Amino acid sequence: MPKTKYKRVLLKLSGETFLGERKFGIDPKFTQWLAKEIGKAIKTGSQISIVVGGGNIFRGTSAAEHGLERTVGDYIGMLATIMNSLALQAALEKEKIQARVLTSIEVKDVAEPYIRRRAIRHLEKGRVVIFAGGSGAPYFTTDTTAAQRALEIAADIILKGTKVDGVYDKDPHKHDDAKKLESLSLKEALTNKHIEVLDNSALSLCMDHKIPILVFNLHTEGNIVKAVSGEKVGTLIS
Repeated sequence: MPKTKYKRVLLKLSGETFLGERKFGIDPKFTQWLAKEIGKAIKTGSQISIVVGGGNIFRGTSAAEHGLERTVGDYIGMLATIMNSLALQAALEKEKIQARVLTSIEVKDVAEPYIRRRAIRHLEKGRVVIFAGGSGAPYFTTDTTAAQRALEIAADIILKGTKVDGVYDKDPHKHDDAKKLESLSLKEALTNKHIEVLDNSALSLCMDHKIPILVFNLHTEGNIVKAVSGEKVGTLIS
């Protein structure tokens, strides 16, 4: 097993990650596979924290389509992230990996409240920390939450797990001549309208505080280990 390059990482997972082979909800089979991949990364010596989205269940930004206020929709979306977090925690524990869900919205019967020092202590004890509930406030995405939590716990890097193998100069699903970028600056990622990695608020935080982002294909076996070990995988934005 390779040794980690990054002592502490924050893995950003979209809600769509949990779909697996499904069109809606949580795919238990894929979630279990993901837990095994995270377990391999822990063996490198890296401390793993995770921020999850909730788009597989509900998107706050689409609240208007349901006749809801944006604020209400965002809170429903935050609750969806807690559901995903609990599913991932259960999968990790099935692999004998200690995991804790810390949520910015109080749900004391199923998760711990988010307290920065508590999160760091869990990481130091080798536990996976899953940050749920987004930022706890409407109008902020889980991308922004990922950047914020990475800063608060002093993570060395943000790992953005996606369905593509890195960042392209344009959408590879729409353009056959799209070229993969091996690396780029945070400023380029922020100013290039064709590049969608994290939202602008998250990218601005990362740029201001010099936190690198690695975008890689989460669905390829062994890629999380490669990412934490510093092997060449995906696109590095720094």
